[in-house]
Amino acid sequence: MAMAERSATTSWEGDLAHGNGVLSGASGALGDLPVTWASRTERSDGKTSPEELIAAAHSSCFSMAFSNTLSTGGHAPERLEVTANVTLDMVDGAPTVTTSELTVTGRVPGIDQAAFEQAAAEAAKGCPISRALAGVEISVSATLES
Repeated sequence: MAMAERSATTSWEGDLAHGNGVLSGASGALGDLPVTWASRTERSDGKTSPEELIAAAHSSCFSMAFSNTLSTGGHAPERLEVTANVTLDMVDGAPTVTTSELTVTGRVPGIDQAAFEQAAAEAAKGCPISRALAGVEISVSATLES
């Protein structure tokens, strides 16, 4: 039995270049999010993209994994801020998600920068979204705030 199961639906109209879609999550938390090819490859113009949604999933998942890694190691974080930057590039003639760059800053009592970086690297390996992105180059830059 699955630990969790979530779903989303996109209704798309038209061709790729000129069409548009509306994405909604079954939970109701997302609301209706407009998507277009142009918002994906040119400028967002207030619309989202699959890559932005992957970035949102990766940053939120990593923040949970990192919080757990730190807490299990005896250093519960006061605050973590995680940004994920996901890129879409052409690979062998096909658009492909190639990287997810995680940047994290945090306030964690009783830990030094080296231990913070080590815990971040460990958390990146344990994050379920990182594992789902197998084949994507994932990097982590971790800065401990004083």
